[in-house]
Amino acid sequence: MAFGIARQELNEWKSKVARGEIAFLTHYWYEPRFPGINTVTKVGCSDLNVLRQWCIDNGLNPEYIHHRSEFPHFDLIGPKQKEILLKEGLQEQLERFRM
Repeated sequence: MAFGIARQELNEWKSKVARGEIAFLTHYWYEPRFPGINTVTKVGCSDLNVLRQWCIDNGLNPEYIHHRSEFPHFDLIGPKQKEILLKEGLQEQLERFRM
């Protein structure tokens, strides 16, 4: 389940993904398989070639892309999530979600 985002943020992320842009959406998240992890950043792009290359460029395995019909994305969690948010200049998300 996603918590801590506004409908407008979600719609902006969806619009960017649909246009084939790399888009980032961080939200609170609970998944019992990952104790101690309480946020996830969804890195989406409808152009799978672009998304695959983004994964490779960031040392991530593109096999873990979630192939959701209109909104394919890669879920970032843990230390790699923080690393990439910093690299992408998204400090606001780090502060907002207390990472």
